[in-house]
Formats: sequence, C-alpha cells, structure tokens
Amino acid sequence: MTKKLEELFDLPPSGSPSPSIDLAKSVESIPSLNETMAGIDKIEAALPAVKGLEASDSEMDDLAKKAVDSYDNLMDLGMNVDSRYASEIFGVASQMLGHAITAKTAKLNKKLKMIELQLKKAKLDQDSPDDSRLPTAQGTILDRNELLNRLIDRTTDTPKG
Repeated sequence: MTKKLEELFDLPPSGSPSPSIDLAKSVESIPSLNETMAGIDKIEAALPAVKGLEASDSEMDDLAKKAVDSYDNLMDLGMNVDSRYASEIFGVASQMLGHAITAKTAKLNKKLKMIELQLKKAKLDQDSPDDSRLPTAQGTILDRNELLNRLIDRTTDTPKG
C-alpha cells in the first residue's frame, strides 16, 4: 500500500501491526448503523405486504421460458431447412429471444420500482414529524361583525404616540 492511500483512508502505516478490533463492540457502538438496520428490517417487513407480486413474477418467468424454448426450437429448425428459408426462421427466433429478454427486464423493473417506492415511503415516514411535536392552537368562531368590533376595540385602546 502506498503512503498516499494510507493518508487518504487514514490507515496505520503498512509496517505497523494492525490493532485487533472487536467487531461486535464496534457495530453496537455505531448508533446510525442500528437505525439503518432497523430501517432495512422495516423495508423487508413491508415487501411481503404487497400482494400479487409472486403471481406476476411466475407469469413473467413462464413467458420468458416459453420464448427461450421457442427460440431453441426455431434455431434447430433453421439449421435443418434450406438456406433460403432459414433467414426468416432465424429472424423469428431472434424476436422470441427479444421477448424473453423483455419479460425478464419487465420483472426486474417492477421489483426495482416497488423497492424504490418503499424506500421513498420509509424516507417520508422518517422525515415526517411526530404528532406530539406539532404545535397546537386554540381558536374561536367569530362572525364578521364581532371580529370588526374586536379589531376596533384594540385600535381605540392603544395610545397613539
């Protein structure tokens, strides 16, 4: 390791022995890590709460498997037919492979979107203030005339200077 890397990462010099670290104590001593782990646990607990994801995933997997099987069959067929017909068969085979890739991509995008939404919700939950910290106020219902009378009374009671 070079001296610049040691300085950059604030590491001890490479010649000195590294101090032994009790990992359990160091993990517990970091309060933000515990909060982060609690947040991750909350997100993981929320993931199964969304219903219908598994059904859609299995459908996408089935569609991708069928498309790949069709691709394999068409490739075998294209190899066994006359060359003037093979190009069209190979074109359809490539479309089947494209459909398989699209199905897998849609499945992954849906999962990523769901995780993104849950992370946004967790951030909003974390950033939103508790109800106990909100300021409270008291109010009275007044009609227009009573409000005007109170305002007039205030202006006449204050000395002009």
